[in-house]
Amino acid sequence: MNENKKLKMDDNYYKCLRHLQEIDFVLLELSLYLDTHPNDQNALAQLNQYHQIRQRVYREYESCYGPLYQFGRSSSKYPWEWIETPWPWQV
Repeated sequence: MNENKKLKMDDNYYKCLRHLQEIDFVLLELSLYLDTHPNDQNALAQLNQYHQIRQRVYREYESCYGPLYQFGRSSSKYPWEWIETPWPWQV
């Protein structure tokens, strides 16, 4: 990992990553709940709200720290950024 990327891995990096994990947890729980309660409009509204929040936080994360996913789920600037960001076992 080059030095410029290392400098970016500050407290905000971990805060943003944790926020994404928390949102993913909420989305998973709401999805499981909706599997058994498909007519709950409030839960569906919450799911859609958290989906929008996740999209925003995800874009913010990638604009600051590079791609979060591999295999075409995230775009990359030149040069290939995936090898420059911390890998899951590094955080």
